[in-house]
Amino acid sequence: MTAGGGNQLISVHPDELKFIFELEKQSFCDLKVANNTEHHVAFKVKTTSPKKYFVRPNTGVIQPWDSCVIRVTLQAQRELPPDMQCKDKFLLQSTIVPPHTDVDELPAETFTKEGGDKTLQECKLRVVYLPPSSTAGNSEDEALRSTSQSPDANNSVLERLRDERDLAVRQTQQLQQELDLLKRRKYRKSDPGFSLMFAFVVGLIGIMVGFLLNLSLTSPSPSPSPPDLSLTPPSPPTE
Repeated sequence: MTAGGGNQLISVHPDELKFIFELEKQSFCDLKVANNTEHHVAFKVKTTSPKKYFVRPNTGVIQPWDSCVIRVTLQAQRELPPDMQCKDKFLLQSTIVPPHTDVDELPAETFTKEGGDKTLQECKLRVVYLPPSSTAGNSEDEALRSTSQSPDANNSVLERLRDERDLAVRQTQQLQQELDLLKRRKYRKSDPGFSLMFAFVVGLIGIMVGFLLNLSLTSPSPSPSPPDLSLTPPSPPTE
């Protein structure tokens, strides 16, 4: 919805506030407010029933050609309105402000019609209460619309699903290949570790054997045994 006639500062979507009404439950509705000008535009949200609704943000400044989302929350209610009809109204005011204006520094008279030739525009929004069953109805309508598509549309959907399936299969195969590669790399990494351990053990044994051999070679040789005199005849006495 456009806020008024031709040269409007902002546009608002949707054009009315719709709430799913359930007793003792909150409900919310989002409004998208767009700045249609090259100026900085400030806005303010007012309602005829401020105790029933929670609006955030209720005041703000939108930069040129930008937009923002306003969330309006209906507080939990204890009574059903007569015939589910709501007479609450919302008013969205907008006006041009200087660039780099801080929302917390807006003058008190920003959204009043006093103040000379300033432009103050207003957009009125009505409130609609919907029963909880309306959400299911909307879902059923969407399902019926989707099943009543033309054959060409159904074929395009099937082709897109086939492409997504093939892509998923290729990705699965690629992941399996990468997993096998990681396993092989892990096995290869384990081999050098085993070889190094084996070489270390063999080297240690070699060092011990060399040490024993060196020890045996450097040890003193045993002293010669005395001659066996019992086998030598005694010398004859000299005259």
